[in-house]
Amino acid sequence: MCTSNFEASLSLGSCSCSIGREMQGARDHAAADGGGSGGGGDQGRVLDIYPLSSYYFGSKDALAFKEETLADRVQRMKSHYAAHGLRNCVEAVIVVELFRHPHLLLLQVRNSTFKLPGGRLRPGESDVEGLQRKLTSKLSADGAGDETQWEVGECLGMWWRPDFETLLYPYLPPNIKKPKECTKLFLVKLPVSRKFIVPKNLKLLAVPLCQIHENLKTYGPIIAGVPQLLSKFSFNIIDS
Repeated sequence: MCTSNFEASLSLGSCSCSIGREMQGARDHAAADGGGSGGGGDQGRVLDIYPLSSYYFGSKDALAFKEETLADRVQRMKSHYAAHGLRNCVEAVIVVELFRHPHLLLLQVRNSTFKLPGGRLRPGESDVEGLQRKLTSKLSADGAGDETQWEVGECLGMWWRPDFETLLYPYLPPNIKKPKECTKLFLVKLPVSRKFIVPKNLKLLAVPLCQIHENLKTYGPIIAGVPQLLSKFSFNIIDS
């Protein structure tokens, strides 16, 4: 595995062991109950994840980033809304295994801001097509043409921006009739192996879910809420 432009966050502490025991206990309990009964349609859902060592990591030319202030960003959003209406964004939830624990793949910008891979949709572009395009742009070799190789699964959650200057919320307030932005999180399932080619000015990180959980100060509300969105799944670690 080449580790250019890739880092694994190793700040597991004791959470890896404690959560691992809790997850195994939950699986054993579900098995004893025969997968559950009643109307729990999400019970027994399994997400296959593969070891980080199954993947290759390389780098490519840097992406161009606009230097802008908060006021510049608000003005850009207003101009986009005037021309196209609601701003639609899509982001990928990609999970791998490291140290027998599920890790989330994140992009770090300028050694400070953490983001899920993804971005803004083009006018008229579907959620799946847009996310596949963004993943190819940020995580694949230039000209690879592998947009359709990204397996975009279900939508895990949606976040809304009621106004240009407000924060994103995991629900749309009933009094808001014209929200300015909607961000959808999609589960993206990885194959047993693939190449990740990351722009030189971005850093791809694998961060344990226990480190992300409710860590709003470091990762922001969207990323910090991902472990809860994934709670409907049991993780099946497939050894390479």
